[in-house]
Amino acid sequence: MVYHNLKLTRPLVFFDLETTGTNIIRDRIVEISILKIFPDQEQEPIEKTRRINPGMHIPEQSSAVHGIYDEDVKDCPRFHQIARSLHEFLEECDIAGFNSNKFDVPLLIEEFARAGINFGVHGHRFIDVQNIFHKKEPRTLSAAYRFYCNADLEDAHSANADTRATFEVLKQQLEKYDDLENDIDYLSEFSRMGNGLDLASRIVRNEKDEPVFNFGKHKGKRVEDVFRQDPSFLSWVMQGEFPKNTKDVLQQLYFQYKNRK
Repeated sequence: MVYHNLKLTRPLVFFDLETTGTNIIRDRIVEISILKIFPDQEQEPIEKTRRINPGMHIPEQSSAVHGIYDEDVKDCPRFHQIARSLHEFLEECDIAGFNSNKFDVPLLIEEFARAGINFGVHGHRFIDVQNIFHKKEPRTLSAAYRFYCNADLEDAHSANADTRATFEVLKQQLEKYDDLENDIDYLSEFSRMGNGLDLASRIVRNEKDEPVFNFGKHKGKRVEDVFRQDPSFLSWVMQGEFPKNTKDVLQQLYFQYKNRK
């Protein structure tokens, strides 16, 4: 049985998170669902869904979206208890999701960091199916599923349903668009929004291919100029509620700047 039509050179993991909220720094995972597919099209995918005790109250407005309440996860493991095995499961894999570059991946990086594990972006290629969708047909996941798969998405906002829907949508996108290459490098690059150096695109490249800030009082200014003229801004970012991935990129740029001096 052939399980997919994707041209892979290594495993590709589709994943989705349900969380206590939308703050990447403060909020926590309450459910993670993963679908891992392999280059061998005959090899059966691995599918896992696990609920996690976030160690904090799940706000009622979040529970209203995903249907997961404190009582549902009180006996579930904490993230640090599954972090190492999850990290090993994701090693040597490319990663795909829906709005994952901006939310799911940065939040996952934060959870790993709290567990003492450095889950960096290097060594992975990231495909954000939402970005492909928005570049082609700006809509939501439910609308994308209806548009590409000609069916209504049942159990939307459950991690498992959203994960499987994302996988199905990507397959249909490749079928629909002749100019959408069935290549992970291409899909990873195409699904990036803009020219961000970090996943949240808070640091981007300008027309001269120079890193510039894309937020705050120094928006549009070269990172190197800000390092020289306002070093306190770097300290503010590093101590503030910014994604770890953004801080890592900024720190790397700072070391490059210092080494050139």
